[in-house]
Amino acid sequence: MNLNEFDALSFDCYGTLIDWEAGITVILRRWADNRGVRASDEELLQAYGGLEANAEAAHPTDLYPDILARAMRDLGQRFDAPVSGAEAQALATSVPDWPAFDDSAEALARLASRYRLIVLSNVDRQSFAGSIRRLGDVFTSVITAQDVGAYKPSPRNFAALDEERRRLGIGTGKLLHVAQSLFHDHVPAQAAGLCTVWINRRHATPGWGATPAPPVEATPTWTFTSMAAFADACDAAAS
Repeated sequence: MNLNEFDALSFDCYGTLIDWEAGITVILRRWADNRGVRASDEELLQAYGGLEANAEAAHPTDLYPDILARAMRDLGQRFDAPVSGAEAQALATSVPDWPAFDDSAEALARLASRYRLIVLSNVDRQSFAGSIRRLGDVFTSVITAQDVGAYKPSPRNFAALDEERRRLGIGTGKLLHVAQSLFHDHVPAQAAGLCTVWINRRHATPGWGATPAPPVEATPTWTFTSMAAFADACDAAAS
């Protein structure tokens, strides 16, 4: 199998293209310091990640800002520290401020010259509009949790992706899914029959961070440590 055998790439956004851990950490660290919570950034991220996933599973039709606020309040309960309405709202409205990884926009621009690009993201349309300005107008289609009425790893998201594939006339086996999260993306994508690329953004950092551990073993088809390395491999495959 070769990377040039595909006609389209679908992407997770947050964790893969946008550095959601950096964006979340700014809010969590400020809250923890203000409330006297003695926890490292990694401890905060790990606790938060599980709570966000729980909120998404329990409230699949809530918009992402509501999920963020709920998870922030749950984090306060986890650490036995108060979370004000303003503190919960600060996280809920922070998505447009989350930075893109340094290589995302350039890599996407290169990939867009060869493939059709689709986003499949656990976000709402309004929040994603703030992120797209950091990534460039390169996507053929955008599918959000708001559109699906469910959050990854629900198979409904990948059913929606397959429906969009067929609508665009992309052949069976010609769509490759690209993501950082084994939990949110690789396990359900492979269950849906997709080949996958793991952008292992945390390759130099132990632990899972804000992403829960996958419930079963996932074996990505390809693994790269950055979007730049993935784009380089695609360029090489086409040459």
